[in-house]
Amino acid sequence: MRMPRFAALTSSLILAAGAALFGAGQAAAAQADFGYVALGDSYSSGVGAGNYDSSSGNCKRTTRAYPALWAAAHAPQSFSFTACSGARTGDVLAGQLGPLNSGTDLVSITVGGNDAGFSDVMTTCVLQSESTCVSRVNEAKRYVDSTLPGQLDQVYDAIHGRAPGARVVVIGYPRFYKLNGTCVAGLTEGERSAINGAADHLNAAIAKRAADHGFTFASVVGAFTGHEICSGSAWLHSVNWANIGESYHPTATGQSSGYLPVFTNNA
Repeated sequence: MRMPRFAALTSSLILAAGAALFGAGQAAAAQADFGYVALGDSYSSGVGAGNYDSSSGNCKRTTRAYPALWAAAHAPQSFSFTACSGARTGDVLAGQLGPLNSGTDLVSITVGGNDAGFSDVMTTCVLQSESTCVSRVNEAKRYVDSTLPGQLDQVYDAIHGRAPGARVVVIGYPRFYKLNGTCVAGLTEGERSAINGAADHLNAAIAKRAADHGFTFASVVGAFTGHEICSGSAWLHSVNWANIGESYHPTATGQSSGYLPVFTNNA
């Protein structure tokens, strides 16, 4: 079984440190050169976690997002955080890949949800009938089947082309709702079930494209089980009319207790 890239690096550092006792200090220094680049959409930038870096503007990057938390804990020699709220595959290609190079060791990315129309699906389901919601969900699933794979291929090809030696961890999306959970008001059970099914459908498509490119797909569905909206212990924001942009995004706890451990286990 392939050892995760950062775990392999850690083992190498330990061996190199031992070798340094016998005069191989330069080898140890070389092993310490580790570069991490975090790409993607709002689930990677940290929308919903708060404490946004004002210099990131509308990208809403935060030190509470899993990439920044991982970097703070592991201290890579270089860390580039280009994930941006609202990013689609085309945005990643156009504006996020600059830091990637032959020295990049680790890449993380969440992307595909905005291409599939995540925001419009949720708006439709919140404001319109169950039948209209289900119809919009099915439209999004058809897009995931017909168009998204090619868009993901372009992103994954570009990442590999710029950073051919990097371990690439593609992270999925959580299911939003606990079915038969306790919700005072909002979506019907049928709507919640359809939305969860769409998340599974999207994750399956992303996982397939990641695997075909030799990348690691990391699912967060298990980590968020028991912490969905309507669970009573949610790590996701429900619809928030006062701050609509944070709706259906992980809270700070969702980033630190959901996304971060999943990424760490696959890095």
